[in-house]
Amino acid sequence: MKSTAITKSSGDVFRNLGFSAAEARNLRIRSELLTALRKFIEKEGLTQADAAKRFKVSQPRISDLMRGKISRFSLDTLVNMLTDAGMDVAVKIRHPTRRVA
Repeated sequence: MKSTAITKSSGDVFRNLGFSAAEARNLRIRSELLTALRKFIEKEGLTQADAAKRFKVSQPRISDLMRGKISRFSLDTLVNMLTDAGMDVAVKIRHPTRRVA
């Protein structure tokens, strides 16, 4: 019988995949924004064509969004789309609890 090695998660899927801390944070934020847009489209019952008109993008862009193609969306694009959806996007910056060298 084969044994399986189990590695404990850091609690951050992007860090576990080998992304730097900065890249992981960017991906986490983009993931949250992308998820909010997907939920909005589903809640409103929008077709991809309707969502494309509302967000001023092409239907294939909405298809990418609905399929979770995070690499195809910048933070700027996602913020603009959320604004077009009538949602308010807020940024919260926290100071580190310890001094970073």
